Amino acid sequence: MKKFITVLLLIFSSFAFAQKPVFTTAKVNAVTVYFNAAEISQTANLSLPAGTHEIVIKNIANYLNENTVQIGAPSSITVLSSQFTNDYISEYDIDEGSPAIKKVRDSITIVQKELNQLNNTRSAEMKTIEMLDKNQQVSGVNSGLNVSELMKMVEYYKAKRTEISNSVDVLNEKERKLNALLTKLNSKLEINSSKEEKNATGKLVLQVMNQTAGAVTLDVSYLTNNARWSPFYDLRADNVTSPINMMYKAQIVQNTGVDWKKVKLTLSSGIPNQNNQAPVINPWFLAYQPVYAAVPQANYDRAETVKIRNKSSLAKESSSISNYTTINENQLNISFDIDIPYDILSNGKVHSVSLKEIKLPATYKYYAAPKLDKESFLLAEISDYSKYNLLRGEANIIFEGMYVGKTIINPGQTSDTLNLSMGRDKKVVITREKIADKSGTKFLSAKKEQTFTYDITIRNNKKEAIALKLEDQYPLSTDKDIEIELKQKDGAKVNSEKGLLSWELNLKPNETKKIRISYTVKYPKDKIIENL
Repeated sequence: MKKFITVLLLIFSSFAFAQKPVFTTAKVNAVTVYFNAAEISQTANLSLPAGTHEIVIKNIANYLNENTVQIGAPSSITVLSSQFTNDYISEYDIDEGSPAIKKVRDSITIVQKELNQLNNTRSAEMKTIEMLDKNQQVSGVNSGLNVSELMKMVEYYKAKRTEISNSVDVLNEKERKLNALLTKLNSKLEINSSKEEKNATGKLVLQVMNQTAGAVTLDVSYLTNNARWSPFYDLRADNVTSPINMMYKAQIVQNTGVDWKKVKLTLSSGIPNQNNQAPVINPWFLAYQPVYAAVPQANYDRAETVKIRNKSSLAKESSSISNYTTINENQLNISFDIDIPYDILSNGKVHSVSLKEIKLPATYKYYAAPKLDKESFLLAEISDYSKYNLLRGEANIIFEGMYVGKTIINPGQTSDTLNLSMGRDKKVVITREKIADKSGTKFLSAKKEQTFTYDITIRNNKKEAIALKLEDQYPLSTDKDIEIELKQKDGAKVNSEKGLLSWELNLKPNETKKIRISYTVKYPKDKIIENL
């Protein structure tokens, strides 16, 4: 008896799965976007009879991680299997409820109706010509018509037949165009049908068993790698005494094949699908490597100065945006829940989303390294910056009402203060000149001694006093035959391990200060130092 029931169930299941698939379209409700992926949550509504069915859920991302697919269904439904595909082809009729297919079919119906009317009109015209031709054998003698009446009859026949023939030609030309249009529409129908079966968006094919007939809502969620976001900032400061107004933004890019319309967005700094295996420490073996000469680098972030292209894009945003964003600081990441619904189209373009406006108390200081760059840079020092939940990203700089370029915000550092480069200031003029009469070369028996002397001049052309950190350097040696002596430092703080000279200067408006440094390098005269 049990075997019989089992066989009966298998036969019933095979019959049930042979039914026409149930098509439905999923709507995007919420999206959590990560730095390298997105979790999309969708719902699909459909009416489902009792029994076992194949459900085809359309409007799914064109690529997803199948291991992350989750289906939420009512307790009356058992999901037997799920499969993702971009190439679904049904053995049954396609979904005729598709708007694209319905539009083409309606157009075909209209064209066919016009063709039927045209054929009826042409048939009547052809009958009229046939009747005229049958009565063309007229004779003035047999018909009792005189010559004048006969001429009138000939003119009437000639004019009427020409008129009808021209009308038939017009109808033939119209028929040709309508047939061409019909061919095009049928071709389009085939294309749209193909698109319904195999289009840009993916599909989830579910095999389900439903106990109770009625309306059903399915919840679908999955991860896709065809979306990402990155932090971006607008930094605005009116002068060197005002705080920085920071607009915390996100740049979102998605190319999932599915448009996100009026969705609730959550942005997360987490990275899904990370390797969760704990690391194992292996033995650490040391080995020699070639030593390369290091190129000196300035210890500041350069801000690129560019021309303003579109001032409106930098227009100040309403501070009320902060009221619609909730920042959650978790153990491993930071997330931003946005209450305003957003439209993010699947076009691969950058969409800007405002998150929060923050007022940053800042201490301003100028920095200059004239050996590497003759211009001064304005730095804003932000204390206790960890409480603002900043993430690494680019920032626009708007200082004193002018867009001056971009900088990088990098909160991933160990110092107590965060330095933001606010750009170059040409009103703080700096020169570094070699003094010829204080520099030169001497030969001392087997040694060559070279002296280098530089004057650094700083002028503050601003209307307010400034604080400036100035840095320069002198060379170091790891060869005992090369002797270096710092002759003049002009009050600099010396870091002898790095060969770094630094000054903390305060300049009044229109004040000029001059600093001189000098050092000597002594080495065997038969040697050449390439990078001196």
